[in-house]
Amino acid sequence: MSPTFGIAFGGGGARGLAHIHVIEALDELGIRPVAIAGSSIGAIMGAGMAAGMTGKDIHDYARSILGRRAEVASRMWRARPGTIAEAMQNGIRVSQFNVERILKAFLPEAIPETFAELKIPLKVTATDYFGHKLAVFEEGDLHSALAASAAIPAVFRPVMRDGRLLIDGGIYNPVPFDLIENDADIIIGVDVVGAPEEADRKQPTSVDLMFGATQLMMQSIIANKLKQCRPDILVRPAVSKFRVLDFLKIDTLMNETADIKDELKRQVERVLEARNGAAVKGRRGKKAG
Repeated sequence: MSPTFGIAFGGGGARGLAHIHVIEALDELGIRPVAIAGSSIGAIMGAGMAAGMTGKDIHDYARSILGRRAEVASRMWRARPGTIAEAMQNGIRVSQFNVERILKAFLPEAIPETFAELKIPLKVTATDYFGHKLAVFEEGDLHSALAASAAIPAVFRPVMRDGRLLIDGGIYNPVPFDLIENDADIIIGVDVVGAPEEADRKQPTSVDLMFGATQLMMQSIIANKLKQCRPDILVRPAVSKFRVLDFLKIDTLMNETADIKDELKRQVERVLEARNGAAVKGRRGKKAG
């Protein structure tokens, strides 16, 4: 009997476009996960896969929108506040977009309204701001869970759900492989957090410093988690040179991270060979006994 696979897609904003290569590689290997977990952009990519979209489907859809500035602008216009009262709610917050409206304008139709309609079980993380803890969603309304998971502070407004104020799931659990460690035989983790890089030796802006500090915090969380438990496979696409909102650089990002497909395939092959070798030894041991 073939081993089952689970996959955890990490958060990282636009850097998470590299998740598409991972999904394509799994498609090419004929691997269909039995469990998926995701944080932030990873939750959105995971929802696409859980809904039955192939890596090519997601790739083509993302490129058809993000590859055209006019299309992005059109969808952003659709996501604008519906009324002046909504725009002025709790004061003017020009830097905080409504992430639920943004997702409604950008998500593919293939992603359903509820978790129950997904073809593969999905766990979505968010951070319960006042509860000071991780929130995990796996049932009920899917879109509000994805919005909460992707609500990057200072960019998007928090999301209210079940009486809780929710923000970016990557803050508490950047690569949530631990949420599915008991749901499949082989667990894959995909880390797209990246780390600050010296870009042309320029002094980083306050915004760069804020996002860079968040990257460092998330990397610290991941490092501590890996000391406690590790996924069977962990891949880290080379995404550090890209910023959290570099979605319009999709072509460059996809070209420069394409080698992650072959790396993942090699790692899957090694894990399967190791499992097969262990199984053969186990059978020999039983015969000898």
